[in-house]
Amino acid sequence: MKIIWLVSSTVDKRKVKISELQGKVVGIYFSANWYSPCRKFNELLINVYKQLRSQGHNDFEIVLVSSDEDISAFNNYRASMPWLAVPYSDLETKKALNQTFDVEAMPWLVFLQPNNDDATMLHDGVELIYRYGIEAFPFTNERLEILHKEQKEKEESQTLVNLLTNHDRNYLLSHDSLSPQVAVTSLQGKTIGLYFSAQWCLPCVKFIPKLISIYQRIKQNLPQEEDFEIVFVSSDRDEASFQSYFGTMPWLAIPFGDPCIKDLAKHFDVREIPSLVILGPDEKTVTKQGRYLINLYQENAYPFTEARLEFLEKQMDEEAKSLPKSAFHQRHQHELNLVSESTGGGPFICCDCEEPGSGWAYQCLECGFEVHPKCVRPV
Repeated sequence: MKIIWLVSSTVDKRKVKISELQGKVVGIYFSANWYSPCRKFNELLINVYKQLRSQGHNDFEIVLVSSDEDISAFNNYRASMPWLAVPYSDLETKKALNQTFDVEAMPWLVFLQPNNDDATMLHDGVELIYRYGIEAFPFTNERLEILHKEQKEKEESQTLVNLLTNHDRNYLLSHDSLSPQVAVTSLQGKTIGLYFSAQWCLPCVKFIPKLISIYQRIKQNLPQEEDFEIVFVSSDRDEASFQSYFGTMPWLAIPFGDPCIKDLAKHFDVREIPSLVILGPDEKTVTKQGRYLINLYQENAYPFTEARLEFLEKQMDEEAKSLPKSAFHQRHQHELNLVSESTGGGPFICCDCEEPGSGWAYQCLECGFEVHPKCVRPV
């Protein structure tokens, strides 16, 4: 694809010819100031860009394609960016780029190689930056294959000891005054939930009472030969907040500020909190969707395995046969229709409990209002 338009510099306000991008790896970045996932990703992308430039990679550039609502918003958003941008007024170019690269959502990041060959183009730039950061450079298929292989090797060699300990610490914190430190090795053979959370996070604070209740019910119903434990992985901003928040939890925790916390977030590709990663008795990852499964199936989600989830899905399908085909919710004026995942039921965010959902749901076909079947509140 031959690009002939101009982009404007965010630094010195000069116009930059497209020819100056020849021979470079170029990221075409579709984003908008009004959308919070874009703002969140933008911070990460700026960090990656600056790191690559500081390492002397002047053969790399990013071009912003803005969907901001007006020139003022565009200028404010662009002011934070160290890269180039398609001029706000160039609507024709922005439309052409969106169509050319089949932009389905934002943020959206496409990497083009110097040879400008469609076969070398990578459309999943946001995923690459989130998962690998600067390690993904120069964003080629060959580099991606290496990273995937390394990731697979890490997952296959994953153990509780190499995940949860470091050279200075081989324990977790507990609330037991007689045994305030619990050896990580004592968790071997158990199903483990790694709970990424923080006191400053409102969705985390709302989710924690539910998680505590379900944790306790799982523990009560376990067969004698099994056990389940949760480990708090904190994103709190200070020790006092960590201690206050951990004090509300009945499980274990990694000490505040421990270096393995960032490693865990990267290893499990944690992009938002709260997040619950489940490890099986073999110490391998069972699912990264623990929070979603807790919301959907409560304590019945345990032990979170594929076999268990397949059983629960079939059970839910059977139960759905007895649900009314339509209902009303006291917070919504329109009739809600029962839909399955295959007919538009998932994934979604419940408009009542504000938690993720999938599978069966009651949905307004006029405006998209959607709730879990259990969250229906008749008028």
